[in-house]
Amino acid sequence: MGNKFLEGNFAPVSREHTITELAVTGRIPAFLDGRYLRNGPNPLSEVDPAAYHWFMGDGMVHGVRLRDGNAEWYRNRWVRNPAVAAALDGEDASRFCGLDALGANTNVIGHAGKTLALVEAGAPIYELTDELDTVGRCDFDGTLPGGYTAHPKRDPRTGELHAVSYFFGMGNKVQYSVIDAQGRARRTVDVDVTGSPMMHDFSLTENHVVFYDLPVTFNAEMAVAASVPGALRTPAKLVVSAMVGKVRVPDPVTAMMARKIGANGGLPYRWDPKYPARIGVMPREGGSRDVRWFDVEPCYVFHPLNAHDDGDSVVLDVVRHPRMFDRELHGPDEGGPTLDRWTVDLTAGKVLEERLDDRGQEFPRVDERLVGRRHRYGYTMSADGGAQPGGSLFKHDFRTGSRAERAFGAGRQPGEFVFVPRHDEAAEDDGVLMGFVFDPGTQRSDLTILDAGTLETVAAIHLPDRVPNGFHGNWVASV
Repeated sequence: MGNKFLEGNFAPVSREHTITELAVTGRIPAFLDGRYLRNGPNPLSEVDPAAYHWFMGDGMVHGVRLRDGNAEWYRNRWVRNPAVAAALDGEDASRFCGLDALGANTNVIGHAGKTLALVEAGAPIYELTDELDTVGRCDFDGTLPGGYTAHPKRDPRTGELHAVSYFFGMGNKVQYSVIDAQGRARRTVDVDVTGSPMMHDFSLTENHVVFYDLPVTFNAEMAVAASVPGALRTPAKLVVSAMVGKVRVPDPVTAMMARKIGANGGLPYRWDPKYPARIGVMPREGGSRDVRWFDVEPCYVFHPLNAHDDGDSVVLDVVRHPRMFDRELHGPDEGGPTLDRWTVDLTAGKVLEERLDDRGQEFPRVDERLVGRRHRYGYTMSADGGAQPGGSLFKHDFRTGSRAERAFGAGRQPGEFVFVPRHDEAAEDDGVLMGFVFDPGTQRSDLTILDAGTLETVAAIHLPDRVPNGFHGNWVASV
């Protein structure tokens, strides 16, 4: 059985590189001093195409170091969880259990002087060195045990990381947390939700936290099928179904299920048409009882672009999928994702849903200095169906309602692009956009740098290999 999430540029690469001589076309701006990093799934061992889900592959981080107008190195490294470390480095993995088996494959950020490879759903996140070698698990100096999220948001005023984390073992709760600028948790809040949703991301404004409680939920039948012998599946499914979304699942049960599911296998989350679609708005310093819930049309949101307060309303710009993991169980491909605006009227108690752009697109980004504030520009990657990269980058102007498009041509496929300002006080689009672009003709990728104002190419750093289609990355400036 074929699996398109193992074919073309979804297929994993087999080598780790350390390249210190890189060809460059154009001129790298001298103000760029730091590392562009991007994470994504890259199965290390042979996988079963019939079972494999794109979200479950072993994590691999790719990075390019830029300084003084030069590209100093390109590195790619598997994130060494115990199973990967055992396979690559001969380390003893006999003591690892449960969610340790899953790969930190979704995002990579810099915070408090550390480089962190992130994943969600209760799995561990990992600290990396500046050269992308794995240091070990990160729990923020012991202040936040358990898993974290793939999508924290940094408050540009305080430098704190805000996050919403989910895990099927938590029952009908998700956790809001705040990590201070020194890298320690200063606040955690458990928030009641309908059941056990896959809450991939959230939104943050100057005054509010927004939760997306949408109908992709933990599926006990899929999890039990992957983790329990055939003769025991029926009673096991009944037990797990009775617990999930109602009470916290006992740690031994979650550990057993997570270890059996493991990396490079299936994802135990699926579309549930009976689950209510709603969003919750909580004051930043509030608790679960302060959350106000608002119904929306059934859909799924992986990624909000940004959010801001507007008087008595909260404005949410999101990429909306009509449904997710209903018929396609190997990755996101359930209809074209669109750019929508949801305006939550806190006084009237309702949500106005508007379509901003109906062309397929994903991986929305905004100037990180404006997270939670009113923004003018946003950037998205064209996407066919849900995950297959198109050939263009979109720049949205929310003041004029216009959209500029940069097509890369000749079948080239861009991934997520991030914005880097020219300097701290630069205008919103005064800087560059950067991201990996795959060329199927050469079977290699470039780190492509665009002028954010014109979308013209400033420079392209040519890599010796391709960077497989992956998820999220960030510019980590040197301190």
